[in-house]
Amino acid sequence: MNPEISIVVPLYNEEDNVQELVEAIVEVMRPLGRSFELVFVDDGSTDATNRKLGALRRSHPELRAVLLRRNFGQSAAMTAGFDHARGEIVVTMDGDLQNDPKDIPRMLELMESGYDLVHGWRKERQDRFFSRRLPSMLANGLIGLSTGVRLHDYGCTLKAYRRDLAKSLMLYGELHRFIPVLADLYGARIAEIPVAHHPRRSGKSKYGISRAYRVFLDLLLMLFFQKFATRPLQFFGLSGGALFAVGFVIECYLSWLKVFRGEQIGGRPLLLLGALLIITGVILAGIGLLAELVVRTYYESSGKRIYAVREVLE
Repeated sequence: MNPEISIVVPLYNEEDNVQELVEAIVEVMRPLGRSFELVFVDDGSTDATNRKLGALRRSHPELRAVLLRRNFGQSAAMTAGFDHARGEIVVTMDGDLQNDPKDIPRMLELMESGYDLVHGWRKERQDRFFSRRLPSMLANGLIGLSTGVRLHDYGCTLKAYRRDLAKSLMLYGELHRFIPVLADLYGARIAEIPVAHHPRRSGKSKYGISRAYRVFLDLLLMLFFQKFATRPLQFFGLSGGALFAVGFVIECYLSWLKVFRGEQIGGRPLLLLGALLIITGVILAGIGLLAELVVRTYYESSGKRIYAVREVLE
């Protein structure tokens, strides 16, 4: 019989935290009277994390350990956790003891109001300001402004999902940061609640300001997903058509100067610019056609749909 709740925790070199985390979650979950499982995903740790998981498994029957062959990154680890989760509600949290398991019952209670995703907000975040909190604040504002999905804390791993939403998320690269945007594309109802956040007591943080550029690139990808994931020809075709039109107007103007006014145009940079714009426009239109073929092949060969049904009333 499948459990009601799955708690997914990606781990990487957290040997000093894993036992305390398991015990803290079990202490909170057992009194609730609801069946649950712990799905701990070891993302290729190089310390004793996997051995400690094996030892904890013997004393905690709720624990299931998924050991990845190497370090694939947090998005891949979370995807592995989603794939192995069996509960109707899936809760994710970090393995560094900074998230508090005591917030889980409040999130589960809010899920009963009909939400598909309950997102944590580390309102009083216990991290360094300039290296962690300030970049996060800027990123949260930029993501919310760009995508229209406005949350205070995109980086909080503590979330509760309905099973169908968790299973539908396709995370790769660094897309775990954009789960609310992906959920919004799916049509999910999202709520956000303040959660506790504790200072890291042991181990080393795997995140820093160096990831800002990758976050920006993923943001561009999210914006493309929001608008043109199923119709890429409109994006590439419109932009390519605009460039082609500007280049064509430039070349017509230069041709008029040459034919009717007898001016020399061979050495003008404007001639090269017009030709470049025309060629670029044609290339972009071609890319759009190829992307359209790829999208159609993806949906038709995989049997996926471009829509998601919440329920059918009969």
